[in-house]
Amino acid sequence: MNGLTTRAAAALAVIVLATAAHAAPGKWDHAANIKDAAQRLAKLHKREGSTGVLKFLDACYRTHLLASDYTKGLESCMAQDYIHTRVLATIYAKLPPDQRARLKIPSPELIAGGLNKRFVSAFVQYKVTVAEADDFKAQVDTYGFPVFVKSAFPNGTPDAPKPPHAGAGK
Repeated sequence: MNGLTTRAAAALAVIVLATAAHAAPGKWDHAANIKDAAQRLAKLHKREGSTGVLKFLDACYRTHLLASDYTKGLESCMAQDYIHTRVLATIYAKLPPDQRARLKIPSPELIAGGLNKRFVSAFVQYKVTVAEADDFKAQVDTYGFPVFVKSAFPNGTPDAPKPPHAGAGK
């Protein structure tokens, strides 16, 4: 087997098949994937807080950006990143600049700029069109954000960010 044991070859075949099953863009239910990602993000946020979410997202991107195609897993990472970033930016925007500086908290603009760089990099890497990127954002706003807010803030909160109206920002 060219240096591969039968067991190693079988494991490699499973990895290749699993990757192929997830590699074809559009071959999954995007709305369901985004809802699931939002639910998992809410659980992670409750369990480990924002710091845990940031560590998870870093590992998620490091893993999924190695793929040769845009995958369901990367879509999940990006949906979670988008939701988490919007929540952080909304909360940090409520703090006066001098208090953010004293606490060494980044500005909402800096947080949003980081997200923009991550998204542009991933979308360029996988040749995602502007229209597809806009559709992704709209789907996260429509399907993911409400799931996260309901789960993360079950008793409601006036500070919970609300998704923009459909078509806003385009």
